[in-house]
Amino acid sequence: MDALRVAVGDPEQVRTRPLDLHAHAHDASHFLLIPSALVVARDAGDVSRLLQVSAAQGVPLAFRSGGTSLSGQAQTDGIMVDVRRNFKDIEVLDGGLRVRVQPGVTVRALNARLAPYGRKFGPDPASEGACTIGGVVANNSSGMECGTVQNAYQTLESLTVVLPSGTVLDTGQLDADQRLRALEPEIHDGLLTLATRLRRDPASVARVRQQFSMKNTMGYGVNSLLDFDRPVDMLAHLIVGSEGTLGFVAEAVFRTVPRRTDVTTALLVFDDLLAANTALPALVETGAATVELMDALSLRVGQGLSGCPAVVAGLEVRDHAALLVEYQADDAAGLADAHAVGMRLVADLPLSAPARFTSEVRERSRLWRLRKGLYAAVAGARAAGTTAVLEDVVVPVPALGRTCTDLIDLFAKYDYHDAVIFGHAKDGNIHFMLTSGFTDPADLERYSDFTEDMVDLVLGEGGSLKAEHGTGRVMAPYVRRQYGDEIYDVMRGIKAVVDPRGMLNPGVLLDDDPTAHLQNIKSAPAVAPEIDRCVTCGYCEPVCPSRNITMTPRQRIVVLRAIEQARIAGDTALVASLEKDYQYDGIHTCAVDGMCKTACPVGIDTGVMIKKLRAQNAAPVPKAVWGVAAKHWAGTTRVAGAALSTLKVVPTPLVLPPDHLARAALGTDNVPLYSAELPGGGPRRARPAPTTEPEAVYFPACVQSMFGPVDGSPGVQASFEELCAKAGVALLVPEGIDGLCCGTPWSSKGMTAGEKTMRDRTLAALRDATRDGALPIVCDAASCTEGLLQAVAKGSTKDGGAPLVVMDAVAFVATRVVPHLGTYAKKASLALHPTCSTTRMGINEALELVASAVAEEVQVAERWGCCGYAGDRGMLHPELTASATAGEAADVLAGDAEEHASCNRTCELGMTRATGKPYKHIIEVLAEVALE
Repeated sequence: MDALRVAVGDPEQVRTRPLDLHAHAHDASHFLLIPSALVVARDAGDVSRLLQVSAAQGVPLAFRSGGTSLSGQAQTDGIMVDVRRNFKDIEVLDGGLRVRVQPGVTVRALNARLAPYGRKFGPDPASEGACTIGGVVANNSSGMECGTVQNAYQTLESLTVVLPSGTVLDTGQLDADQRLRALEPEIHDGLLTLATRLRRDPASVARVRQQFSMKNTMGYGVNSLLDFDRPVDMLAHLIVGSEGTLGFVAEAVFRTVPRRTDVTTALLVFDDLLAANTALPALVETGAATVELMDALSLRVGQGLSGCPAVVAGLEVRDHAALLVEYQADDAAGLADAHAVGMRLVADLPLSAPARFTSEVRERSRLWRLRKGLYAAVAGARAAGTTAVLEDVVVPVPALGRTCTDLIDLFAKYDYHDAVIFGHAKDGNIHFMLTSGFTDPADLERYSDFTEDMVDLVLGEGGSLKAEHGTGRVMAPYVRRQYGDEIYDVMRGIKAVVDPRGMLNPGVLLDDDPTAHLQNIKSAPAVAPEIDRCVTCGYCEPVCPSRNITMTPRQRIVVLRAIEQARIAGDTALVASLEKDYQYDGIHTCAVDGMCKTACPVGIDTGVMIKKLRAQNAAPVPKAVWGVAAKHWAGTTRVAGAALSTLKVVPTPLVLPPDHLARAALGTDNVPLYSAELPGGGPRRARPAPTTEPEAVYFPACVQSMFGPVDGSPGVQASFEELCAKAGVALLVPEGIDGLCCGTPWSSKGMTAGEKTMRDRTLAALRDATRDGALPIVCDAASCTEGLLQAVAKGSTKDGGAPLVVMDAVAFVATRVVPHLGTYAKKASLALHPTCSTTRMGINEALELVASAVAEEVQVAERWGCCGYAGDRGMLHPELTASATAGEAADVLAGDAEEHASCNRTCELGMTRATGKPYKHIIEVLAEVALE
């Protein structure tokens, strides 16, 4: 470990705690290896030195980028190098025609940067929100649309690679081939020799051409030895799809492809798979950009997803299958032509339900959510304690229907009754998933026998055992069988020439052990119903505010599983170590913001589990304190506000020493840390009853009375009331409002008794104020609106009466107030921070509408995300908010907006701290411009 620390120059970059090792060990595959060390690399120089240490000490090394690997590529029991956290640069070139990008960037983030140029990245994997460019290059990933024409291999222009020796080579330099010959003569000469050997064997050439005419990520991309003449170009394209076994891609330059925005999509439902596959060739002939296949079980699982399309939701699924078909064009006229061709064909197809093409964004999103969420959704529906295995094969399109039918027969033969088939039918590329407990030798034997039959089936149809997920560990033993001895020996020669010591990711892509794919199978012990459906896909990670400081939702879940597995194994030392470190990393620094649920295909909110753990861990004194606060909330908020007002006039350097002492004595999760952006206390919320008939019950959030407004601003309550008055809207504030709360402070801390006390009192007051649900309830802080919605949901079974309707003030203003404001001078520009709550409630569109009523230009940062302030979490653990807001703050400051706004007081405080700019509630800013 000392050598690793010397190599990177910072001991903090090298981590050996069991918590870190177990948290980073898991990817989306069904394999598990625990690394001996985790190193967070900062740049190519770090990687170069780490590779030299690996070679010198004979310790294997693997790279972890996005970590969504489905075939076990991103695992090792040696040194794991995290190259996601610090490799995030994007440089758009030639007006978007090319782009230079580092491996830690997600496909979605890259496409967001390219969107203003009307361009996008060629590969379009379904996991675009989580998978990174490093993973796409490593696997030569493709996706729904790109096929073999726009994948990483075809669109790559050059890359900067760190070779196993530590040599850093930019293949885009004019003298790159000469540099390769000078710096790595064995590689340069070896690739020339292997290329000559391959080209002199006509049978091998024909075999390679046939295999790579399809999607194919099985073994090394030996087609590069035929496609290029210079060894440096061969090397660059061999790196694509090499799964981290030949070197590390520090950055790459790609040619981009047009982003077509004129699109129409439909889901075609057939009686069975055979009928769907029979229709496939004709659909491809019409020029459909994508044709995605889903079998009957996929459709059944899809019916359980939120927002399931009506054509599937209302279907009584038997043996049905569906094709998701999309046409794209450069303009409306071209789309109309493509649509007309498609509709003429569809009219003659034997469909089980009427087909309707749509260009409406929301409907198309529902259709694609059904398809893109299938892997995690199907796997999430598996029995508790079982492991999902996803395979990825390709056959010539004419053989697809027959292959699907034969696969179904194999599922029946081996009792995999819950197996599903879905995938990219246009390319003959299908994914199938099966689940097994792998708990005894019989399970492994069954899986082994099934795999042998499946391999025979796919290769018998002239297909490839891997189309886009990479060979990984799962198919490494079968590369020789697919290509034959001669081509396999060429692949072995490539590995020997580039990585002669064999330290880079051994066991991945090539493995002569015929049972390698049956080893290191991970278990998934049941932990809790809230998280047991997790398939560790990693979709949640890019949206988690703690991802760059402690743990992600996936990591929180897998560590809980590791604790349970260690408990089952009787490893008490490991249990103790993991539980100890989990307190801060897993529990204290979780924002419980629910953003993970917005990205999770099966809707897992890891924060629910963390709240449960907080409830279990709650000490008697804090529980008692929060219980008293629930009964005396009016006094509590007045005291808190007064304290902040007092502290506001005291120099911060005088406040901090006693504050630090208190935090040291009572715990950083119990005592907030004062900071300069905190305002004085706010005004009371109580208001007299309106003199006219109220249109809504107004529930001003208590957070506004604890944290006062920005200096000089009347605050959101006064602003909202003035705007409503101008629109002729009378509001009723509930009696006793100063003692009422949505319950979020207790819920987020796991103080269940106090939460119930507050919830019951608040719901009773709202029941009375709304006249038994006759009036809507409007709240002026997004997180509190969501808290009220949750309180109503929890209390609905005992509440009685008509349902209580809760809406956020932003949505209310967008529909009821803005249309009545008339004309006024807007601000020039406004930086807008949507919140996790507005995202979960689906009101970001309304938020942007109100922002557009405020300013001519509304800027939402490209790296926007949850600020991590999370009520008082940003005061208890300011390092969480600092990490969560770093990227967004940089974008905001670069934008230089005139005004800055959000819609939740604590989020406004978090962004004020991060940017140094005063953030107000968007309703306050609207009142400033519209009521002058």
